[in-house]
Amino acid sequence: MFSMNVNPYVLFVVAVVVFAIYQRRPRSRLPLPPGPKKAPFVGNYFQLPTSFEWETYAKWGSDLIHLDAAGTSIIIVNTHKAAVELFEKRSALYSSRVWSTMVYELVGWSWLFGFMAYGEPWRERRRLFQQHFHPNEIKIHQPREVEYTHKMLRRLLDSPERFMEHIRHMAGAITLALAYGIEIHDLNDPHIEIAEQALVGLAASAAPGAFLVDSIPILKYVPAWMPGAGFQKKAKEWSEWTRKLLEVPFAAAQKEIAGGTAKPSFVSLCLSSLNETRDVEHQKKVIKDTAGNFFVGGSDTTVSAINTFILAMTCYPEIQRRAQEEIDRVVAQGQLPDFEDEPSLPYLSAIVKEVLRWRAITPLAIPHYLTEDDDYDGYFLPAGSIVAGNAWAILHDKEEYPDPLEFRPERFLKDGKLNRDVREPTVAFGFGRRICPGRHIAVSTLWISAASILTVYDISIAMDVHGNPIVPTQEYISSMVMHPAPFKCSITPRSQEAERLILSLEDEASSSS
Repeated sequence: MFSMNVNPYVLFVVAVVVFAIYQRRPRSRLPLPPGPKKAPFVGNYFQLPTSFEWETYAKWGSDLIHLDAAGTSIIIVNTHKAAVELFEKRSALYSSRVWSTMVYELVGWSWLFGFMAYGEPWRERRRLFQQHFHPNEIKIHQPREVEYTHKMLRRLLDSPERFMEHIRHMAGAITLALAYGIEIHDLNDPHIEIAEQALVGLAASAAPGAFLVDSIPILKYVPAWMPGAGFQKKAKEWSEWTRKLLEVPFAAAQKEIAGGTAKPSFVSLCLSSLNETRDVEHQKKVIKDTAGNFFVGGSDTTVSAINTFILAMTCYPEIQRRAQEEIDRVVAQGQLPDFEDEPSLPYLSAIVKEVLRWRAITPLAIPHYLTEDDDYDGYFLPAGSIVAGNAWAILHDKEEYPDPLEFRPERFLKDGKLNRDVREPTVAFGFGRRICPGRHIAVSTLWISAASILTVYDISIAMDVHGNPIVPTQEYISSMVMHPAPFKCSITPRSQEAERLILSLEDEASSSS
């Protein structure tokens, strides 16, 4: 009798390969969207760009692009038309998120509703957020934005070279005040440090393809001491910062509430209106998660946008002068702008829109997850696909925004007024049901910061010790939230009167504290 001994391990590997090939077969007669040529077994895994991928995907030049990352289907949405159709009109299919073992389980971000799968836990937190931070309620929050913007102006006078630090401090202070009622003063405040470190871990752990454990989840059980398990050490370090971000400010807010010293905030208002007939601990958990989400989202996106504004004003002085001329016509001498001035400052508002378009905050957004087979424009889109909206490509569409690489606020104007026919750069904050719910607060903070800075300061190219200009390279750091690489600029009071106005803000801060 003929017999053959076969290694069971070999049989297992063959079975896995055959199963993977079977699973990857198209389930429709329609073709997949175009994409680069795929290699056997690994597909496009080794062709995936690792930095500034949004630019690469835009250059590949198709409304939709399909990639196969070793069996994982990835679809890139490069046009506004396709994004509206998929993420908005078919939002029931495209509103979930991809599960990441590294992000959710090992680094501990399972509570972040911006990353949650579409379902009741996400809806519960999103609903609570909207109740307290709805666009119609924005005027309630504006006094805090103005207060911390003024404090930033005062700090810029003492150490303008640390402008990036001052901007991050201001953004963190606003989110801490609105979410928790916590007042911070020192630049080295521990709450800001916690947020910075936690965001570093989030960006690193969420980088596509960065950790094999996302493709092979069973690796999460590998001990940290084993060779190749360095991800476990990183996850342990990052998860501690994640825990602190969620727990520390919430505990501080509870302490102030118990002591009767709390200022009105999202947390204080929510805790004072708990439904005692329902699960109180669950309600507190939802409140804590939602506050943490606001702290995370509000801090980093606002910092990115304001730093881009500073960079643009440094590189485009003629635009800065025109904005200052508009401000000088509208805002009374010796005063700082307020939100009531916004309708009278269309050029400044156009600058804010162009900041969001020129250098998108989240150029590839957070990927969506397709829950059912679908088709679009003659292409098959398989269920289980990671679907990423390319905000950078959409905001650099030459048909909608001519000369897209140039900073041109006038593209949003017509006859001296904002042109409503030009598409708003809202995709900078995401797509469909998963668009950032706090985007209106980020935009209003950007607006009041830009208006206030240009009222009292001139921003120009810095000079070295020999009097030579240090021209910014306009380089950016490739990350989930895109930031300008550190650059130098000169920030000086526009006049002696402007300096006196800035100094008076110290007295204002003292009287309000």
